Amino acid sequence: MRRRVEIAVKKLRVGLAGFGLETYWPQFEGLEQRLRGYLGVVEQKVENRERIVINLGLIDSPTKGVEAGHVCRRQDIDILLVYITTYALSSTLLPVILRAKVPVILLNLQPDAAINYGRLNQMESRTAMTGEWLAYCSSCPVPEIANVLRRLNIPFHQVTGVLHNDPACWTDLEGWLNAAQITKRLSHSRMGLMGHYYSGMLDIATDLVQVSGRFGTHVEILEVDQLSGLRREVTERETGIKVEEFRSFFAVDEDCPPEEVSRAATTAVALDKMVANNSLDMLAYYYMGSGVGENENTMSSIILGTSVLTGRGIPVAGEYEVKNVLAMKIMDELGAGGSFTEYYAMDFNDDLVLMGHDGPGHPRIAQDKIRVRPLRVYHGKVGRGLSVEMTVKYGPVTLLSVVEDKERGFSLLVAEAESVAGPILEIGNTNSRYRFSLGARGFVEAWNARGPAHHCAIGVGRWGRQLGQLAELMNLGFHQVC
Repeated sequence: MRRRVEIAVKKLRVGLAGFGLETYWPQFEGLEQRLRGYLGVVEQKVENRERIVINLGLIDSPTKGVEAGHVCRRQDIDILLVYITTYALSSTLLPVILRAKVPVILLNLQPDAAINYGRLNQMESRTAMTGEWLAYCSSCPVPEIANVLRRLNIPFHQVTGVLHNDPACWTDLEGWLNAAQITKRLSHSRMGLMGHYYSGMLDIATDLVQVSGRFGTHVEILEVDQLSGLRREVTERETGIKVEEFRSFFAVDEDCPPEEVSRAATTAVALDKMVANNSLDMLAYYYMGSGVGENENTMSSIILGTSVLTGRGIPVAGEYEVKNVLAMKIMDELGAGGSFTEYYAMDFNDDLVLMGHDGPGHPRIAQDKIRVRPLRVYHGKVGRGLSVEMTVKYGPVTLLSVVEDKERGFSLLVAEAESVAGPILEIGNTNSRYRFSLGARGFVEAWNARGPAHHCAIGVGRWGRQLGQLAELMNLGFHQVC
């Protein structure tokens, strides 16, 4: 029952309101019915398994606007689509927006790409001609509405195009709706923080009030002792099942000692239980465990389990990287993956940047099956054990960093690039070669100039436009360097 409730809560609730002018209906026969039909088309295009559309109908007077505004609040909508079907008074629209208090998208959608001038001008009745024109008049009141909203400092966004046969228009609207869906999921997510910061890494220190206040994400502080305690209770059977999962999930090198695979599997089982017990949607961790052998054993065998979780849509960031696990979650919600990465080196001969990281990798964006390699030492960290090695799929990629912003709490820093083939460092870490339109020097300097932490999330595909829409809806800063 609880799972069904969670799924229902996380569905995007889309308020859809058509706007017109009641004065027109008795003047122009069939116009109201025609516009209601167009509103139904929008509803059909918007609704899917992830969304619930609350159709507020065709609102044509200020009184009806007030009533619709109260419906928005009762229905707990997440975003309001304002479909301007013909000329409509700004005083009709304003009370809906004031009461809804959610992001607003103005839909300026004509029924066709252009009026059929010949057919309209051949109509015998000038009244009928005017009625036909008014069915195409969606763009007329947009300046009036925009003027009012700007004067009141109410943010709004526009989608302009054609009701039918306009893929660019509907792709743009899908982008806004997907951004709204991610915004809602983040605001219903639970982030686990286990351990402490890597000592001296000042750039990753993060204000958790800003995290909860700007993203709506709940933060749950966890103890490494809890994970070690759960690990103590794992049975041999549970470990054996996880070992088999590892062997199908990863390409395990033959030189990986069986006892190390079992050690990682036991920790992975405990990690799964901790995530389930705390209903976590993401996790950031770091803990040396030195001085307490059991905790060191737990934390030095965590990488395979965290990689499996990341592949399941529960991103895990090492080094207690709060901002970057948010970036990873955003990229994963886009369907882009979202793997932990940082600069490794620059290749000036090939004009590209090598990037990667130790710890969790994202299997869904790997060029080949993730390899598991044994390491005698974890660089900069306590212990030894198994690690993962992968290259991000060749082709377009997007880098995302969540950066502190003095005015808005956070901003999204984005760059689009290409993952390209070539030699990498076979050191048991994720590692890829990226080419940027600015060139290696230009990218590094432009990216660094925005002051991000040294980690970022990498995902496959080009997502700059979508991430810009997300930043707009969440009132975050945004900068795309390339």
